[in-house]
Formats: sequence, C-alpha cells, structure tokens
Amino acid sequence: MKPTIVIVGRPNVGKSTLFNRLTRTRDALVANVPGLTRDRHYGEGRLGGKPYLVVDTGGFEPVAQDGIFREMARQTRQAVDEADAILFMVDARAGLTAQDRNVADELRRSGRRIHLVVNKSEGMAPAMAAAEFHALGIGEPLAISAAHGENVSDLMDLVLAEFPGAPEAPHAGDKHPKIAIVGRPNVGKSTLANTLLGEERVLVFDQPGTTRDAIYIEFERGGKRYTLIDTAGLRKRGRVEEGAEKFSVIKTMQAIADANVVILVLDARQDIAEQDAHIAGFILEAGRALVVAVNKWERLLEHDRDLVRRGLMRNLSFLGFARLHFISALAGTGIGALMKSVDAAYQAAMAQLPTPRLTRALQAAVARQQPPRAGLVRPKLRYAHQGGANPPRIIVHGNALEHVPDTYRRYLERFFRDAFKLQGTPLKVEFKTGRNPYAKA
Repeated sequence: MKPTIVIVGRPNVGKSTLFNRLTRTRDALVANVPGLTRDRHYGEGRLGGKPYLVVDTGGFEPVAQDGIFREMARQTRQAVDEADAILFMVDARAGLTAQDRNVADELRRSGRRIHLVVNKSEGMAPAMAAAEFHALGIGEPLAISAAHGENVSDLMDLVLAEFPGAPEAPHAGDKHPKIAIVGRPNVGKSTLANTLLGEERVLVFDQPGTTRDAIYIEFERGGKRYTLIDTAGLRKRGRVEEGAEKFSVIKTMQAIADANVVILVLDARQDIAEQDAHIAGFILEAGRALVVAVNKWERLLEHDRDLVRRGLMRNLSFLGFARLHFISALAGTGIGALMKSVDAAYQAAMAQLPTPRLTRALQAAVARQQPPRAGLVRPKLRYAHQGGANPPRIIVHGNALEHVPDTYRRYLERFFRDAFKLQGTPLKVEFKTGRNPYAKA
C-alpha cells in the first residue's frame, strides 16, 4: 500500500502550502464527515515512481483544553496514529517557539518516524534557517520553502527512501480480483465480509500486508478466487462488533487505491449522506471498478423501498456506470448476484480493446453524432486505441481535438461503454491532436 505522510505543526507554519505542492492541486478531498474537522485534507502525491498519501492537519496545539482547538488536536493525534511518516513543520522566520516544543514532545511519544521541516526559509542560508531547531532533538532539520518549492523534492526523496516500494500482496501474480468493502460505520461492511468469507469457503488465510499490518484475505467462492483487502477490523472474524467499527478516511483511501473492485456499502435505513458522496467521489477519482450494495434491505417496507430507490438515483447519479444491488448481508440474500457484478466489473476494468474494433466504434459514434463546430472548425476524430486498463483508457487521435466539448467526451464514453459492454468500471476518453505540418514552428 501507499505510505501515508502526515503534515503536523502549530498554526500558520505553511502546512497547507506544502500539501498543495505535494498533491499538485488545490482540489484535495475534504473529509467533511462526523468526527473530522473541515481543515483536515487528504490527497495523493507521487515522486518519480513512488506514490503516497498525504494528510494536511489543522494547527496542532497539544495543550488546548476546549473548543475547536481541542477537537483539532484530537484529530491530529488520530492522523499521527495512522501515519507512516510525519513532516513536523516549523517556521524559520518566527523561530523556535514554546508551541513548537510542545508539538515536538507530543510527536516524540508517538514512536513514528519524524522529519523536521523548517519552512519559509527562502532568502536565508539553509544552515542559518535550521540552526536553532536542533534544540528540539528530533533529527536533522531540513530547510525548505513550500511556497517556492525550494528543497521540497529533496525532502520527499529523504522521506520516501524508507519506502522502497510496496511489496506484492499475496499471490499478486494471479489474475483474480482484489476487493475492498468500504462505507460509513455500521452499514454492515464486516457482516458482508464475514458472509463472503464464511459461505462456500475453500481457502482462507490471513497474511500481513504492508502498512500497519493491513491484511489480505484470500478466499474462494463458486470456484473463483478473490482477495479481500481488510481495513475494517476483520482480524478477529466472528468477534467483530459493528457498533465498535472505526471509520478511517486514510484506511478507506488505501483500500480503494489498492483494489481492483470496490463494493460501496450503504444502509437502506439511512439517507445518502455527504460522507457517502465523498467516498464515492474518491472511488471515481481513483478510477476503480465499483458495485453499490444497499444493505439491510429486508428491514424496509415496500413504500420505503421506493423512496430509497429515488434517493439513490438523485444523489448518486454520477455513479451510473455501477451496478446497484439490494442485499441483506446478515441473511445472505442477494450476495450471489452481487458477486456476479463484482466479476463483471473486474472483467470490464481489465478488458483488452483491439485498435481496429475501437476505431470502428469511434467511426460509428461519429456517424451517429458528429462533434459540434468551434467557430469555423469542426474537430476530426480519426482513430482510437487503448491507453491502459483499470480503468480502461481510450486515446482518440485526430485534428483540432482541443475544441471537443466535455459533453461530446461523455457521449463517447457512453458509446464505448455500450459497444464493449464495460459495465461497472469508469472509462476515460482522452484526445490527442496531430501536429499541423503547416503551422509555424
């Protein structure tokens, strides 16, 4: 799994600036969920071939006794508990403060690997900027400027050197789905997992994975092999209490990123919440195949079921590519159909699409509906080929494709999905315009 890098420090030392630089975006996923403060952000970064998760925490004041600062401190401690490495940020221009010492004392007790980052050092000699922070006694300070990008790559080289690459999950060479079951607390994730593992089980074993002993559970069902990625307390199967299940955004993100297929579990008795939409949005952003399971269906009257169906269509319409199942994890009803959709979604995500067939499908799509003109120019779509899988990427070549609107891109996505029966997986269509030989160099 990807290592989790948590940025910690007192307020106003530049944590969010560094976060935005590491993720190369300001559109980070905001965990606006019960128990998590709004200024705790989650995103993905990459250095060379090494991906990682990065977490931006609120200003950390360990001695805060009440109010929002106490809640922010509690959430920072939770992030620290789940971290693989910590970037402890201080301010070179403000110098060493009593708050910095308090944060250092708290982090030292965590037992995590700490990197002391001296920010806002632009225009200063690195040795001078870092000098007084040696007094914290938590390692060699590294002077950076998050705003200007100075020494940020050197910092991440140092941090990620401890993570040479995620080891392969058990039987990673085998071609079978890795399934992550995600959702809010108490929706029945553990019950569904135990039902999958307990029915028609041929082979089950637990093997520690990578980060924080994430567990890959191998099992067979109906003669097919699967790997379940455990992030929901399945280490003691049969003794899991759903009421005590702990929701972790970080672990959910890691499970999604490492899976081939995600089962998003919803509670039929609860309204679709913003938290559900956040999780669904990250699944879509990660490009993972998806099946939606609406659990505890047996507890609803027919009138209430109609209301739930309409609510799902209204609030999760952006997941139209995913199959929807109404199940009872406790009674085991609907599980067979659910797993058929998991198989279909995996096959769609891994589909190999020959260039001749893609090009013929593209030509058929254009014949049915041409892209709109942009002034005097009409884009010309000439041929298509596959650019990757999990999710499938289709690269369309032609001329003036920079003028193709998003509405036409979505039309092509729907057309390709129907033509190749790619139900259950996101599909990405990208355009590549040929160089105009008559254009000026």
